[in-house]
Amino acid sequence: MSMFTAPGAYDRAITVFSPDGRLFQVEYALETVKRGSTVLGIACPEGVVLAAEERSASRLQDPEFSWKIFEIDEHVGAAISGLSSDARVLIAQARVFAQGNRLTYDELADIEVLSKRVGDTKQLYTQHAGVRPFGVSIIFGGVDMRGSHVLQTDPSGAVWAYKAVSVGSGSDTVKGVLETKYRDDLTLEESKLLAVECLSKVVEGTLEPEKLKLAIIPADTKKLTHLSDQEVATYISKLES
Repeated sequence: MSMFTAPGAYDRAITVFSPDGRLFQVEYALETVKRGSTVLGIACPEGVVLAAEERSASRLQDPEFSWKIFEIDEHVGAAISGLSSDARVLIAQARVFAQGNRLTYDELADIEVLSKRVGDTKQLYTQHAGVRPFGVSIIFGGVDMRGSHVLQTDPSGAVWAYKAVSVGSGSDTVKGVLETKYRDDLTLEESKLLAVECLSKVVEGTLEPEKLKLAIIPADTKKLTHLSDQEVATYISKLES
């Protein structure tokens, strides 16, 4: 291994550039995300679908307490992959920003501005001593005055807008399905079925409603709704038939 690619002292107490221009702590944080649960977001003219693979650490664990999809405001949600403890802090900040926007401007927060605000916080933690990058990627999905949007933030603080995107351990497989089957004219129903199909490729064992979590934000209501296990089961049945 070349002396210019070895981490050495470049991944210790501060995130600094190695001689070949790498930020090792950020790369390690990205590896944490790659080991996390698979989540995805799909935007279509009729709204947005957020979906997540739910992993249970124990059969004694309360399934209602394990969340990968959060409501930020009634018109926007977030799906996380990586360290849930890191995500919790960022989700709280996003909620404060969304509510502050309502109080100040009496309107719903812009999805892009909200995503960039969280990205700014992540970026700040890549350039100061005594801190480490956030080990989580977040997919923000929602409907604002400009339509349906899906944006992704990663541990480096970068923010990208997508028509459909996935992060987590099975993201490569899911992206392959999305690139093949996504269309600009998808309906919300087709998007939900596509989300279930994508996660069916990466879920371990039998595909069961308890292993999938879906939330939708219809463009007409702009209100986030979590699908029940019974509703998810209907889409699993449709997929299998």
